[in-house]
Amino acid sequence: MISPEFKHRIVEEVRKDSLNYDSAAKQAVAIGINSSQLSRIKGGDYEQVLSEAKWIHIARKLNVTLEPGQEWKVARTPVFQFIYGQLANCQQNHHSGLLCDQADIGKTFAAQQYARETKNAVYIDCSQVKSKQRFVRRIAQEFGVEFTGRYSDVYEDLCFYLRAAHKPLIILDEAGDLEYSAFLELKALWNATENNCGWYMMGADGLRAKIDKYRHLKKVGYTEIFSRFGQRFQKITPDGIEDRKQFIKEQTLMIAKANGASNLQSIYTKTGGSLRRVKIEVQKLKPVA
Repeated sequence: MISPEFKHRIVEEVRKDSLNYDSAAKQAVAIGINSSQLSRIKGGDYEQVLSEAKWIHIARKLNVTLEPGQEWKVARTPVFQFIYGQLANCQQNHHSGLLCDQADIGKTFAAQQYARETKNAVYIDCSQVKSKQRFVRRIAQEFGVEFTGRYSDVYEDLCFYLRAAHKPLIILDEAGDLEYSAFLELKALWNATENNCGWYMMGADGLRAKIDKYRHLKKVGYTEIFSRFGQRFQKITPDGIEDRKQFIKEQTLMIAKANGASNLQSIYTKTGGSLRRVKIEVQKLKPVA
């Protein structure tokens, strides 16, 4: 059973998150509850308002940990700063960018953090919404636009919102997982919101291979997507093997140190620079409340 203390911490994050929305109604849509429920929990009424599954959903979405003191601290690594700067530029200037780099270097963490801290910026994990309809409906939901009705209405309402909103930004992570129909819909959305919306697409080597393959085969949509997203694959990690190892090591040490680890070399040795493993090893060292 979820404790009142945990619900209180979730609601504190809900209050912080409200700054990212123009209205309470939009925030309610984005986190998957109705406006009345949102008003009640923000007013301190936690009992019999939401199911436990819904509390967990909101906690996961807002990155609320089960135990206080286990929150993951931000380290402004080169990857973090690069992505943050790219996202800010795309949002402020309605630009589009394409980042293809190796997995497990902190791309997702940086993008999620930017979206949590920045109004009108949303993060989409494309691996969870591979089809055209799920993809567009998820974008609509993240902006607080009604997403459960007839698909054509959802699409038109989303386009209208993106053209009217102040500097919206859509971050597409794991974009290589999108089905072909979703790629075509992405192109249509980009066309419909040109000069009104910023876009940023991220993935690992698979995304680059997919775009290159289908551009070479002249499959409809891929050349256009590549053009709209800047006509170049950006990356952060160095090319040389030794330079890349040193880059990863420095990142690992920065992140471990920011999160309270003292024996940094031991952390690096145990993890080999895998940031997912770094988080596990560092959290093992933290006392559980």
